[in-house]
Amino acid sequence: MVNALREDYTTAPITEAERVMLDYVVQLTKDATRISPEYHERLRAVGYDDQAILQITLIASWFNYINRVADALGVGRD
Repeated sequence: MVNALREDYTTAPITEAERVMLDYVVQLTKDATRISPEYHERLRAVGYDDQAILQITLIASWFNYINRVADALGVGRD
């Protein structure tokens, strides 16, 4: 499963809800300004409520933030 997700999450054996969530997280990571209401509608259509959408957004944003901080400070580099 992990290898399939690393390779290409769009073809990994995951649920439609997980795929929609990952589509949202990928767009959030690439360019959050391009998140449109349609993304939230797709999330709701597969069962996520507003609280879940907020949690997904906060968790993905935090990981993006902390990774950039670590990169900027050279954390993990030899």
